[in-house]
Amino acid sequence: MTRRSVVPGQSWTPDGYARNAGFVAALGGPVVALLAPRRGEHILDVGCGDGVLTAKLAAAGAHVVGIDASPELVEAARDRGLDARLLDAHGMAFEQEFDAVFSNAALHWMADPARVMANIFRTLKSGGRFVGEFGGKGNVRLITESLLAALARRGVDGRQSFPWYFPDAEDFSDLLRRTGFMVERAELFERPTPLPTAIEGWLATFGGPFLARVAETERPGLVAEVVGDLAPKLRGADGVWRADYVRLRFAAIRP
Repeated sequence: MTRRSVVPGQSWTPDGYARNAGFVAALGGPVVALLAPRRGEHILDVGCGDGVLTAKLAAAGAHVVGIDASPELVEAARDRGLDARLLDAHGMAFEQEFDAVFSNAALHWMADPARVMANIFRTLKSGGRFVGEFGGKGNVRLITESLLAALARRGVDGRQSFPWYFPDAEDFSDLLRRTGFMVERAELFERPTPLPTAIEGWLATFGGPFLARVAETERPGLVAEVVGDLAPKLRGADGVWRADYVRLRFAAIRP
């Protein structure tokens, strides 16, 4: 059984996430390298999911706390022996407890980024690092347009279901600076991403907010339409589906 997360229509299961979205952690190595975790320092992983990258931070000798709003994913992270806590970043209240904050593929799910940035700033010690990566402007544009069109054909305005925050590098840097951070880098880049279970697996894992707008009996037909529309755009000659990902990678310091 699954429980809903804080995003309406979105739910997570550890098995489904590992099967359909294992690439999220597999492609997170460069962000871990950018953080360069140090032995003995205290790190907060915001949106830790099932803890795959959290475990890599801990393996470097850091003391790591992972937080996530999904009970199922937090339990999966705990099963790895990690200190994982059920906590929404909008409501966390740590006070200068961490040397670094890390986040991969999570910030785009957070509806009030200004509030989250303020909480992260307060969480860090002076001189603390904030490093991460998430979806940036243009991320999954083709997938989103196809979902919206399929919903529109059913008389549904799917724009109300758009669940993500996808800023460009300049806007996000401005938000960080207004919060009090010194921005060291913020870059937007395209990263076409192979999907291990094709577009159907991606929609099953991440498309809940859109699919929830129609009756359950209508969803297979809607998914079939989206698959047919996207095949010539995202499925290569080799048969591999590649999602049109655009990522925003950044590093900032609390003075």
